[in-house]
Amino acid sequence: MKKSILYIMALAGCMLTSCNDFLEKSPRDTFTNDPSFWNNANDVASYSNKFYDNYTGYSSGGGAGWFYFKTLSDDQVNANFSDWTFKTIPSTASDWSGGFTEIRRINYMLQGLENSTLANRTYYKAVGRLNRAWQYYQMVREYGNVQWQNEVILNPEDPTIYGSRTDRDVVMDSVLNDLNYAIANLGTTKDKTAWSKNMALAMKSDICLYEGTFCKYRTQTDNGKAPDAARAKKYLQESADASDAIIASGTYKLTDKYGEIYNSLDLNNCSEIIFFRNYEKDMVMHGTIDYTCSSTTISGITKDAFDAFLFTDGKPLATTSRNKDDKAIINKNGNFSISKLLAERDGRLSVLLDSIICFKGHGWARLNNEGKPSGSAEMTSSTGYTIRKYDNLTLETYYRTNTNTGYTDAPLYWYAVVLLNNAEAKAELGTITNADLDKTINLLQKRAGLPAMTTTVAADPANNMGVSDLLWEIRRCRRCELMTDNWYRYWDLVRWHQLDKLDSNKYPNINRGANLTNMTDNAVKVDENHYMIGTSATRTFNNKYYLYPIPNSQLTLNPSTGQNPNW
Repeated sequence: MKKSILYIMALAGCMLTSCNDFLEKSPRDTFTNDPSFWNNANDVASYSNKFYDNYTGYSSGGGAGWFYFKTLSDDQVNANFSDWTFKTIPSTASDWSGGFTEIRRINYMLQGLENSTLANRTYYKAVGRLNRAWQYYQMVREYGNVQWQNEVILNPEDPTIYGSRTDRDVVMDSVLNDLNYAIANLGTTKDKTAWSKNMALAMKSDICLYEGTFCKYRTQTDNGKAPDAARAKKYLQESADASDAIIASGTYKLTDKYGEIYNSLDLNNCSEIIFFRNYEKDMVMHGTIDYTCSSTTISGITKDAFDAFLFTDGKPLATTSRNKDDKAIINKNGNFSISKLLAERDGRLSVLLDSIICFKGHGWARLNNEGKPSGSAEMTSSTGYTIRKYDNLTLETYYRTNTNTGYTDAPLYWYAVVLLNNAEAKAELGTITNADLDKTINLLQKRAGLPAMTTTVAADPANNMGVSDLLWEIRRCRRCELMTDNWYRYWDLVRWHQLDKLDSNKYPNINRGANLTNMTDNAVKVDENHYMIGTSATRTFNNKYYLYPIPNSQLTLNPSTGQNPNW
């Protein structure tokens, strides 16, 4: 399996050279019409393999991935307290320019395949349209209206280039069309790094859930468009149908151990994985592990995030009868321990976090599975909580603690997310039943050591999102299951119209950490209740942050683009 992946990666590497050479040798206006390229199976395969690079995972080569590093949320505090992605209008923005570069690249392929004689050209057209959907989805959620392009514009004088942006709803309808084409024309495969029907269904489940909830909760003032109940219903049903198809296939099941999908060396045989990014020792590696077990201050989870995890009786902090004393206790080794506290909570919390609180002046080196030193450096955390679920303690110390030496695989689409999407979509539609919960959320609850959920749930006084008790609990399960994963939390808050929850002035617990009542040396600052203060910085919400600003360079190039609301 690994050899086949390496072969694909090698092809992609060759493509970077051969395809760039081809572009240099061939005029731009004849590129898509050259049959010698698009009729060659190896050339087309190499060209399409480059699309894998757009799925960040744990990233590679020193870049920050979409797991752990995306700290602009209410779940983490980094050392400098991540501020808004943009507070002023930038001159340029890689998300804007890079997105259109990839879309143009995809359209080149789609246009070239129109007259191709390849026997499997329909498959490659499906790959192209799947990846165009992915690119446009990202651009729409960041920028709202964007110009829809489904063909290559070769004439620099073409008036389309200087046209206005396309309404975001129209773009997302085109995204849905692309997804449906991909689903209809991609097959099944045992290779979970390959494009497949189930991968496309999982992507559709994600994208349509985003679109459905975004359209349900958006406002004219903040998002430039009023809520659209009919549109929301359509997309929520599309999401539910896509996830239903995956569930009904019987192809996937949850792993027994929650942490396996985050720290495995080969995810291809993992029953929960639908699509993943492969890494190889000494070849393609990442830095997610070393940033969570090194001397660099770890971006710890917040008190707000910690408090979201239910107790073993299935009840939240406000109503549980379990022991909820959250003070870190000094153990026999002089460390601040929360092991007893973790034993009272949702089992995912003890997989996510170490049982020792680490902070300035009180560092601690992670132990291996036998309770012996693992070779990692003494860690500290911005909130005291250190994140451990990405670490693989069986790796040689060098590959855990040195920069960009990790080679564990990264999940991109996996079954737990499909189950979460299904439950949320049906709850939003008002059609969810206890049988639906048993097929989705309750499988996750069982793995986490929690009681089953029913459609009638008790109220939680902490519910501050203005939604039903059931939706609140489904959102809680999603938050806890996917904490620090794949940039989910930030975009969940956007689509739920809850981005104001990132305002630390209104919600101070998103800048608080562990309870350090037993600290005696004042090594770090704590609040009046002895909770560690993550940073002295603050974050203030403005409704303009629901959309990124259009970069000034684009406005200069094409004034018809227009700026986003409130910028």
